[in-house]
Amino acid sequence: MLRNFSVMPLIIFSVVLLCCADIAKADHIGRQQWVSRHNVVLKAIDPHAPLMLGNGNIGFTADITGLQSFPQAYAPLAPLLIETQWAWHSFPNPQHYSAKNTLVPVEVRGKTQFYPYMQSWDAAQKNPALNYIRENPHRFSLGRFGFEFRHRDGRPVVAADIEQSEQKLDLWRGVLLSRFRFDGEWIEVRTFVHPGRDAIAVTVSSPLLADGRLRLIAKFPGVSPVLNPDPSDWEHPQKHVTRTLSRKPGFLALARRIDDTCYYAGISADADAAITPTGPHRFEITAPGGSTHLAAALEFSRKPVTGALNPSKTEAAVAAHWNRFWSEGGAVDLSGSSDPRALELERRIVLSLYLTAINGAGEVPPQEEGLFSNSWNGKFHLEMHPWHAAHFALWGHPELLERSMGWYLAHLADAKARAHMHGVKGAWWPKMVGPDGVDSPSKVSPFLMWQQPHPILFAELLYRAHPNKETLQHYSTLVSETADLLASYPHRENGKLVLGPPLIPAQENWDPMTTFNPAFELAYFRFGIETAQKWRERAGLKRRADWDAVLAELSPLPQADGLILPAGSRPHFWQEAASEACRGHADKGCMNLDHPSFLMAFGYLPGEGVSPAVMARTLDETMRVWDLRQTWGWDYPMMAMTAARLHRPEQAIELLFYPGKNNQWGITGMTPRVHTVEHGASFVPTAAGIETASPDGPGYRRAAETYFPSNGGLLLAVALMSAGWDGETAAIPGFPESWSVRVDGIKPLP
Repeated sequence: MLRNFSVMPLIIFSVVLLCCADIAKADHIGRQQWVSRHNVVLKAIDPHAPLMLGNGNIGFTADITGLQSFPQAYAPLAPLLIETQWAWHSFPNPQHYSAKNTLVPVEVRGKTQFYPYMQSWDAAQKNPALNYIRENPHRFSLGRFGFEFRHRDGRPVVAADIEQSEQKLDLWRGVLLSRFRFDGEWIEVRTFVHPGRDAIAVTVSSPLLADGRLRLIAKFPGVSPVLNPDPSDWEHPQKHVTRTLSRKPGFLALARRIDDTCYYAGISADADAAITPTGPHRFEITAPGGSTHLAAALEFSRKPVTGALNPSKTEAAVAAHWNRFWSEGGAVDLSGSSDPRALELERRIVLSLYLTAINGAGEVPPQEEGLFSNSWNGKFHLEMHPWHAAHFALWGHPELLERSMGWYLAHLADAKARAHMHGVKGAWWPKMVGPDGVDSPSKVSPFLMWQQPHPILFAELLYRAHPNKETLQHYSTLVSETADLLASYPHRENGKLVLGPPLIPAQENWDPMTTFNPAFELAYFRFGIETAQKWRERAGLKRRADWDAVLAELSPLPQADGLILPAGSRPHFWQEAASEACRGHADKGCMNLDHPSFLMAFGYLPGEGVSPAVMARTLDETMRVWDLRQTWGWDYPMMAMTAARLHRPEQAIELLFYPGKNNQWGITGMTPRVHTVEHGASFVPTAAGIETASPDGPGYRRAAETYFPSNGGLLLAVALMSAGWDGETAAIPGFPESWSVRVDGIKPLP
């Protein structure tokens, strides 16, 4: 079958032109059709799947009415929130706890070093500073924007009173269209989020507006001590303040204060509509008498909102924004394939592009649940940043990755101080942090190291998108300081440079005090240092001799029995994993669970020094003995990348569709995060979020309704599978020959 693609070597392109005059037409991907065939349509409330609107800095989660009218109809892990990348709150700190109060002495090769180490939850009870620094600052929900319905007879309104619902997320235009009946009357709603202002706008048409039985409500919560997954506190209005700054026809400017956190809001409406306070933090917006139409907007800002927002103009700006997003970015059209999985994969691609643009493209790195809900108190995990956002540079949207790069530049001095504290050079990047850059104490955070090369990878991808001196100059210090950490962190042992201990690999269930030489981290450190050397050469500088010395002496990837080991500290790993005691029954004594991150050495990375034959055997053994119940949403695309680099396209597709608990793709394009636990285990609140018995069956508990590294990981894998990598000669190396694949605007990986 003819496999179409838009980027090909010149000589091949010339030959095709001689044979086929309409090759350009064949290669063209009709973007609107490609996007619109995956519009999300709902006919009723799905309690696990509210829809999202946003612009990268603000996220708005909507129910079946197009606003946030019935939050109680949704699962506890699917709250209806309005969160932004800039809105953070801290509880009062009269004890003046600081990061210094969380440091614990750890012996490292005969010397004492200090880490923000929470060895157990009991330790947090003995040292309250651990919990305080871990929980603060945290994200919070700025407000709620919804309808108030009134029955003629005064009965309370519940979600079941909404009938004949028809809701569509129009991806091409970025608008949520909702239509439903209440008390026998139709209500039509158009909801959208401004592309450049943190504002939600809505237009409503219904006869119910005219008689006052339908009105809009804007209200504002405090912050609850239970921050995950919904940080909103609606029960203590006395603990926060809403103050009117100014009022004019169709506009109300407000100031909000929660403890020491201040932000601002503006309510806009038709000039003759009424905006009326009906409580200390609640406002009604009603249409003028006799009108069946109402337009309004709710805006949030770090500065006072000084002017009203025009919903009609906003909708036009939103449409232009999303048209541009879809038209200028990369695309993979699979519609000509006969394999029934192709259209489903295309759906996941399109929805993942949409969701990551909302949740992973802000001014700080995203949290794992994006702007949908809170986990880990809303803080972001830097090790997961590539699985949220690296794909932007490959799919024609490098500016969306660049938005969060400023965080690294702003916190470079903090990272250098952290490295100095540990007696090494360069910049040491933390794991779990908020916008302040302070390490969150935990059992894992202090010893995780695979986030260290990330800034170099990001800079390299951005240089490939913009290969010019400006890019080199902008990120040169970040690249150099990060490489200095990678080169100075290893210590010499038996004539080789060794990583750890203490160290926890990406596969987080290893003992930090005994683990050394994890395979992926060794490969990633090597990649980071070598890439930094290339940056020096591009800038006309000589290679650093000290960095080259590290490359020459860094330990090779650990192997045993012709297989790559997860870590050199476990030489009998594969024998143990294949034992009857461990196969399919991973527990604390077995390590064949969680992320098989060693596969990333040849897949996510180009695999310098990795034997493809050895990696092929390692992938096969992983599929044979790994407990894949215990994997996460980004593990499947990660494994697919390894299969693709091994020229196993069929297996790459199979891995993308592996029927794992964390690889279930819902109607909105979201995937869950589900923990596997022993049968009969209790379900309790955890640091990640409230975990409840899951509909997935006994032995599982659901930690979140969505997990966006699945979406970003899929896009990273599809970029590799469709555009290839440096030195690869096949046009579309990661898809089976029987598939019809058209690719446009995607860049290859290193």
